[in-house]
Amino acid sequence: MNKREFLKTSALATAGAFVGGKVLAKQSDAAGIKIVDQFDPEAYRKAQEKKQRLNGPVTAMGKIKNLTVSRLILGGNQLGGWLHSRDLSYVSELAKAYLSDEKKMEILQMAENCGINTFQGNNIMLPVLAKYWGRGIGKIQYISDCGGRSFADGAKAAVDGGACAGYCQGENADRMVEAGEFSKIEEGLNILRNAGLPAGIGAHKITTIKACVEHGLIPDFWYKTLHHLNYWSAMPDKEARDNRYCMDADETIAYMQTRPEPFVAFKVMAAGAIPPAEGIRYGLEGGGDFVCLGMFDFNMIEDVNIFNEVIKDIPNRKRPWCA
Repeated sequence: MNKREFLKTSALATAGAFVGGKVLAKQSDAAGIKIVDQFDPEAYRKAQEKKQRLNGPVTAMGKIKNLTVSRLILGGNQLGGWLHSRDLSYVSELAKAYLSDEKKMEILQMAENCGINTFQGNNIMLPVLAKYWGRGIGKIQYISDCGGRSFADGAKAAVDGGACAGYCQGENADRMVEAGEFSKIEEGLNILRNAGLPAGIGAHKITTIKACVEHGLIPDFWYKTLHHLNYWSAMPDKEARDNRYCMDADETIAYMQTRPEPFVAFKVMAAGAIPPAEGIRYGLEGGGDFVCLGMFDFNMIEDVNIFNEVIKDIPNRKRPWCA
């Protein structure tokens, strides 16, 4: 195509787009739909500034033994590269590409600036935490889920890596209880306690917690999933896959009212399927002494602001604060 043909074709395309736009505008006006003619960068900037304006740091604190923990804990699935994205297989890879070690440390620092003093994650984050602490960037506490080849191995790595506490990761605890391997859970708890760390047990199933109590395994704290199933991908009539993390919310709420140990509610947003205000309130009103949220840098301030508003008023909470 020569220059004259190119200019002629471009002019016709522009004219067609103009006419098409006029027709669309008339149709939209008739339907009562307002079309924004152009992007307003100033309005967008103001909206983003409002979203990223911290109204105040987290000041609500609780105790797990002698450990002071912010009632909002930074969850570690995102930073570890595990994003529950249902059948969107590319999401975790996208997150890994975004989350360089420097970005992870930036998120940890942002959490501390927002008043969050504790991060929960897998020992895969230990090298990043070593850099973060070693460079003097911050002092955020680390609760390890002690995931790995075994609870005992994970507990040893957590102790050596500078964790402030550790617990048996929920799905691992579920599997061990189903297999009757209570001695393996006890072994991990003892490793943590012998090192002077609070030792916990996690679970996705309330039957796991009940069985541990029945076998005399009383941890220093519980880590239990807690969310409702009122979201479109929950599919309560089908086999649970990457869409449900708490299958027994009502039973969890009722049973945890009988337990005096501190209780961390996690997956309260069902891995992003439930809005933050709704999930946080459900977790706190359901008895959680703490809620654990996975957050990126771009939504952390908004989530912190929401948490601070929600925790001011928890009228439907029946379980006393145990931490």
